[in-house]
Amino acid sequence: MESTALPPQDAPIRKRRTRRLRLIAALPIAALTLAGCTLPKFGAVAGDTTTSQSVFHLWQWFSVLAAIIGGFTFALILWAAFRYRRTSDDVIPRQVQYHLPAEVLYTIIPILVIIGLFAATLVVENKVVANPKAPVTVDVLAFQWGWKFTYPGSYALVYGQTTQSPEMVIPAGENVHINLRSSDVIHGFYVHDFNFSRFAQPGILNEFTFNATKTGTFFGQCTQLCGLYHSLMFFRVKVVTPAAYQVWLKSFNTPAGIAAYNAATNASSQQTSSHVGTKPTSSSGAN
Repeated sequence: MESTALPPQDAPIRKRRTRRLRLIAALPIAALTLAGCTLPKFGAVAGDTTTSQSVFHLWQWFSVLAAIIGGFTFALILWAAFRYRRTSDDVIPRQVQYHLPAEVLYTIIPILVIIGLFAATLVVENKVVANPKAPVTVDVLAFQWGWKFTYPGSYALVYGQTTQSPEMVIPAGENVHINLRSSDVIHGFYVHDFNFSRFAQPGILNEFTFNATKTGTFFGQCTQLCGLYHSLMFFRVKVVTPAAYQVWLKSFNTPAGIAAYNAATNASSQQTSSHVGTKPTSSSGAN
C-alpha cells in the first residue's frame, strides 16, 4: 500500500498569511482607484494661466510628499504589527520607555516638513494675489443675472445676461488686470479652465491679474446663488493672440461700434438701476 504524504501542519497558516499580504498590498491601489486619482496629476487640472499652473505644481508636491509620508507610516504600522504580533508562547517583547534619538527625529522632521509646505504655499499665494503691471485692463460688472465687460480707454463693451453668455476677449501671454464689482448682490466670477474664482461684492472692488497661456474660448459662470436666474448666469473668456486682440479692440472705434457702445451702456444702466432683467438691443458692441 502506497503512503500519501500529508501536507505540513502550518500550510493553512501560510495560505492565510499570503492572502492577508495580498489584501494589504491591494489596499493602496484600491484607494487610489476609488479616489479617481490619475498620476501624476493626482486628480487636479493644471489650468490655462500661469498662476493656476503654479497652484497645480504646488498640489503635485503636496500629494507626492503626502504619499511618501503616508507610505512610510503605513510601513511602520505593518512592521510593528507583524514583528510584535502575539505568538503561541506569549512572550512579552522587551519594553523600552525612552529612545531619545528616535523622539528627536520624529519631532524635528514633521516641523521641517510643515515649514517647507508653509513656505511653498506662501510663495504661490503671493503669486496668485499679486497685481503686476498689466497692459490690458478689463472692468467686470456682475448683476442679476448677467455680466458687463468694459475696456477703459476704448469703446469696447460687451454686455449680456441669462442665455446671452457675453464674451470677454483678452490677449494670450499678457497680464490682464481685472476690476471686479457687483451692482446688487454677491456673485462669483469663476472660469473653470483657469482654476480661478473670486467674489463680486456690492460696494467692494476686487482686483486680480491673470495671464492666459493659450488661445481658445473658456467657459465661465457665477458660482454664488444670487437669485432666480443664477443657473443661467454664464459668460465666456475668449483668449486670442495679441495681434488679433488689437484688431478686435480697434473694431469698436467706428460709428457703428460707438453706437453699439451707447446702446449697450444705456441698457446696462437701466438694468443696474432697476435691478430688473432687461434684454438690451445690442449686447456685444462690434463683437
